[in-house]
Amino acid sequence: MPYLNTRDLAAIAICGALWGVLNLLFAPIFFRATGMPFLCDLIGFAVLILGAWWIRKPGAITTIGFIATAINVPLGGGVQFLGFAVAAIFFDLVVAGIGYQRVFKKPALTTASMMVVTVASAAVAGAIIAAVFMVGAPLLAQWGGIAGWAGLHVIGGVIGGFIGTTLVSALKKRRITVYSERPNKR
Repeated sequence: MPYLNTRDLAAIAICGALWGVLNLLFAPIFFRATGMPFLCDLIGFAVLILGAWWIRKPGAITTIGFIATAINVPLGGGVQFLGFAVAAIFFDLVVAGIGYQRVFKKPALTTASMMVVTVASAAVAGAIIAAVFMVGAPLLAQWGGIAGWAGLHVIGGVIGGFIGTTLVSALKKRRITVYSERPNKR
């Protein structure tokens, strides 16, 4: 049996496209209006939490990040989006290390673990973007250097983590189950 079935691949494609297109459409408008980078994180980490809950297989979140990057970079979203691809890899590794089934077993554990993972992943994205792509930019100095820029991304991670965990909790309360939770009917 293949590792990723067609349902998994469809979910990966949907989540990757959702993150990529929403980010490409709305994040530049928000950034130009406010100078704050956290809408990218808000969208991205809410989608990554939904994808992790839906698919629950190592490598799926990384692939979602690569799809979103493949949409953003060539269509004008900027090469700095590669920082989010690295953050998706980090997110995937941490959640796989904790265990996908364990993370989504109880609502309190889901909220606690996903908030920590999204904050850490957003900090990784912000630090990479600041250190690699924004060296010498006046905006970086205005917000306190690499740590300040990572902190702004953490704000987006907190909001995205809240939205993502709320969405997953609401889906669970409505008894929406993912493919991996359903009993095998043969």
